[in-house]
Amino acid sequence: MKRNRWITYAAGVLLLFLLGAFAFDQTQNDKVAKGVTIGGIDVSGLSSAAAKTRLEDELQETVQRPIVVSYEGKTRTLKPSKSKVHIDIDGMVAEALDESNSGFFVANAVRSAVGQRRDITVPIEITYSDRAVRRFVRSVGRSYDRAPVDAAIKYSATGIGEVDEKPGLAVRQARLTQQINKRLQDPTVSRRIKLPVKTTKAKVTKDQLADKYSTIIVVDRKGYKLRLYKNLKLSKKYGIAVGKVGLDTPAGLYSIANKAVNPAWNVPNSDWAGDLAGKVIPPGPDNPLKARWLGIYDGVGIHGTADVGSIGSNASHGCIRMIPEQVIDLYDRVPVGTPVFIG
Repeated sequence: MKRNRWITYAAGVLLLFLLGAFAFDQTQNDKVAKGVTIGGIDVSGLSSAAAKTRLEDELQETVQRPIVVSYEGKTRTLKPSKSKVHIDIDGMVAEALDESNSGFFVANAVRSAVGQRRDITVPIEITYSDRAVRRFVRSVGRSYDRAPVDAAIKYSATGIGEVDEKPGLAVRQARLTQQINKRLQDPTVSRRIKLPVKTTKAKVTKDQLADKYSTIIVVDRKGYKLRLYKNLKLSKKYGIAVGKVGLDTPAGLYSIANKAVNPAWNVPNSDWAGDLAGKVIPPGPDNPLKARWLGIYDGVGIHGTADVGSIGSNASHGCIRMIPEQVIDLYDRVPVGTPVFIG
């Protein structure tokens, strides 16, 4: 009988302990356990309302700061209203409470009573628009991307010059996207970003110009000179005649389109051609195209002439006349595709 009384007594004590532990645990349901952090912020022992207030004070303002991308003194800004960044404070606090109250209520009550720390870390829960980030990064790329400029020839009626290449600039869009995402996900990281870029090279450098332009012709209409350049150096000069007033030799940059030895003359359908318009005149005394033909554009070309006295004047119907011996010399030096600048 005595043993039964002790068992009954012990059971009663245990029941009272369990009831007390349960009641005490219930009073802790709205308190975050000690040792719990949310996004690195200690919310130990705080009620849900107090924890929310602390998170708003320490995180919300930072999360809502704009992200600033800078390069060479210029900036582009991603505003929170555009990124739609949002921190889920209610959800993080609810998770912290769930973690605090997880497990057997007796163990929870004992831990709370003695102030034992739980060492629970709740990650920051932030959402934002991936689409808005991609759109912003593309916009930054359009603002800063600069295509490289190839080295080039600078033409004038009296000669040629060289223009240096210029490197281009390209935004590293994948890297910029990563850096923006990192800052949106972690408000403790600086909101300023130095724009990641790379230099892009020109396809043609100044050192490559001579290979690309092994032969160039420059026609000086006012000076009645044709200059031949080889590897960007003046090789030869020839006297020429050009188009008369009203039938001017066309100015601009062209190229040698075709070549012919002792060419036939395809007479243009022009008023000045009279009865010959549209006809083909074979090589011979009636053909004004002597020795060689280097076609340039729309019936205009370089050819020899029997009227050598016209050299040094405006005398042709638009073509460039040369002394036959000289056009033969030029012909063998000039391949099809050679640039021809007429100034």
